[in-house]
Amino acid sequence: MIDYNKALSKTIREMKPSGIRKFFDIAQGMEGVISLGVGEPDFKTPWLIRKQAIDVLEKGKTCYTANSGLIELRNEISKYFERTIDTHYDPQHEVIVTVGGSEGIDLCIRSLVEPGDEVLVVEPSFVCYSPIVEICGGKAIGIQTKVENEFRLTAQELRENITDKTKLLILPFPNNPTGAIMRREDLESIAQVLKDTNIIVLSDEIYSELTYSGRHVSFAQIEGMRERTVVINGFSKSFAMTGWRLGFVGGPEPIISQLLKLHQYAIMCSPTVSQYAAVTAMQSCIGDIEKMKKEYDMRRRYVVDAFNKLGLDCFTPQGAFYVFPCIKSTGLTSAEFCEKLIFSKKVAVVPGDAFGSCGEGFVRVSYAYSINHLREAVKRIGEFLRELEDEKR
Repeated sequence: MIDYNKALSKTIREMKPSGIRKFFDIAQGMEGVISLGVGEPDFKTPWLIRKQAIDVLEKGKTCYTANSGLIELRNEISKYFERTIDTHYDPQHEVIVTVGGSEGIDLCIRSLVEPGDEVLVVEPSFVCYSPIVEICGGKAIGIQTKVENEFRLTAQELRENITDKTKLLILPFPNNPTGAIMRREDLESIAQVLKDTNIIVLSDEIYSELTYSGRHVSFAQIEGMRERTVVINGFSKSFAMTGWRLGFVGGPEPIISQLLKLHQYAIMCSPTVSQYAAVTAMQSCIGDIEKMKKEYDMRRRYVVDAFNKLGLDCFTPQGAFYVFPCIKSTGLTSAEFCEKLIFSKKVAVVPGDAFGSCGEGFVRVSYAYSINHLREAVKRIGEFLRELEDEKR
């Protein structure tokens, strides 16, 4: 018989499963659950995008594309970068179309990190960064942000964590799970710390279009930082195209050329039909982003107000579509809160410690759902909190 413990990678065996998926899977197996756990837009992909995909299929345009993606799409992505973050990337040599933003993150980390390297991960943050670093033999160093600083990374926090082994900084703003953003002055302070180092920055900007106060600023826009920044973005959140699995990467040619080699061997190219549809998204559906953003903004204000009224202090997010209320007043851990809530009231949220140890005492709630859905969830959470209080008496 095969000893699978010997056959499988020790790193993979010891890796913890995603904390997000655990509660999603529980919710999937229960009747009548309201799930606020998954970050997926409840909007349909705009019709013009879907129609383009139908037309492409009818015409049989289903062959491989160039490894880095359709040149028509890369041209549109280059224009998008110029329009949104005032930064030019050569569509021939500095842009890759990826299988979602997730592949872009994976390409960047695996192309840069070697055994023994340290990677600074701003936390709380999306769950995939640290595991990929570990697969590469690197060491993920969490930089814990604080609610009193609006979950922003400060120059002092960054400086305190840099060593001679630091290779990469992962800067995930607008942030999942907190909804925090970084203003230009915040990024300029970070740039001052990095300017005389060889540290590369992975700027995960998948939620850039969902910035509610002012305009999103990319780290690549800060003077002198383009040469050290790899920008990750995609179509999933802004165009409600999660299942189309399409993202993109922009960065300096010496880095992008190396990412492309890994992409060639691992993926070949991103889904062809999705790429043609994405050209239409870039050319004709920017207005749909604004409509969705306006709806998210209304939900954001409702949910923040609702949690504060329930007695759960809730930081007001300025980006993405999540809130991160504090549940410390209940006396429960994040995991206990989420487990009791789903089994007693059939509402699924995600424990904050799934996004790093500093997330303990918080839960992540997505408001990428209808307002009626959210109202019912808030009602059930209110009942849950009252029952907890009754138990204490």
